[in-house]
Amino acid sequence: MNQPQEAESELAAYRVLDLTDEKGLFCGKILADLGADVLKIEPPGGDLTRNVGPFYQDIPDPERSLLWWAYNTNKRGITLNLESNEGRDLFKRLVSTADFVIESFPPGYMDELGLGYTALSEINPRIIMTSITPFGQSGPYNDYRASDITMMAMGGLMYICGDADRPPIRISADQAYVHGGAQGAIGSLVAHWYRERTGEGQQVDVSIEESVIWTLMYTVPYWDFAKRLFTRSGNRQTRFDVTYRLIYPCRDGYVCYRLGSGSGLGPMQARLVQAMDAEGMAQDLRDVHWSEMSFDSVPQHDVDRWEEAMSSYFLQHSKMELLEGAAERDYMLFPVFNIKEILEYPQLAAREFWAELDHADFESTVTYPGALFKSTEASPRVLRRAPHIGEHNEQLYGGELGFSSQQLADLGQRNII
Repeated sequence: MNQPQEAESELAAYRVLDLTDEKGLFCGKILADLGADVLKIEPPGGDLTRNVGPFYQDIPDPERSLLWWAYNTNKRGITLNLESNEGRDLFKRLVSTADFVIESFPPGYMDELGLGYTALSEINPRIIMTSITPFGQSGPYNDYRASDITMMAMGGLMYICGDADRPPIRISADQAYVHGGAQGAIGSLVAHWYRERTGEGQQVDVSIEESVIWTLMYTVPYWDFAKRLFTRSGNRQTRFDVTYRLIYPCRDGYVCYRLGSGSGLGPMQARLVQAMDAEGMAQDLRDVHWSEMSFDSVPQHDVDRWEEAMSSYFLQHSKMELLEGAAERDYMLFPVFNIKEILEYPQLAAREFWAELDHADFESTVTYPGALFKSTEASPRVLRRAPHIGEHNEQLYGGELGFSSQQLADLGQRNII
């Protein structure tokens, strides 16, 4: 239906109109990486998200935002003033050629413009409109505004992050927005699956707060299973009345390892003990029946003694030595990598994960994270950098909608595009 990317891919036949800010940019990126023709629509002058740092070479500039670069690869970019009558008319023309609209405005804003789902579905009954907001389109909090850290807190993730005797903390950068964008992409594809079978479009309602809740794993049902509240414990985890470590120092940094017990992790723990025993460092860990040991009966002082022995072993080895040993003996251990180590990690290189994209305007190439997954049929690919402000205006409005150069200039002077 619409312009595909350079190679055949899963969504090459579909067009997405991306109206999102930082709350939903990742949604459009996922669809773009899957091959969709994603048109990133910005207000004239550019999206405010372009002003979010850090910036390339530490020079603040709307065309140098690394956040913008990261979440807008593979998209084309146009400008359009939706608050003008002409801008809305142009958007409706685009909707007639589109398959998805994704937006992250406050609930009701698109309806106020006459561009809500009901209006757009009259133009194009197959359209899927994905709305990504802090708390969804309805409910007691739907009109509340929220930052990423607010949604991380209200979604519960900050409750379990950090040390018990210190304030809660959030993980890294704006992770709630990322989870909301990912859920938006998943919801869009589920709606697309339904549309392929029925011919009907629909609106997908994404609450970023609820997206965060899905990251909590067993924290929410922990009370139902164990009648205990899961609490913040920093570098330790508590089961029953016993706590055990999750992060250990090693010779060149840190590794993540969880003491194993029972029929699930017990055999893995036994294989680590075998590795320790081969170097004469297992001590009395050889005498433990790990497949039978349970944290509801073991005393804390035994756990502390075992962890001391394991810590001594880890300190004798580098991250990569420990990772290779875990892979060879089949137990779970994870290095805590810094950015340099991630860039140099052999597995990512072997999978050709990193993508080098040309930034001719800066006379350089930049290394980007590549596709989220590989497929046996058509894998997603990162093929081009994020668009400049209005970079594809002429290509779309002139080449596709038939506007002349003079008409385009006039639209620009009147702040329509």
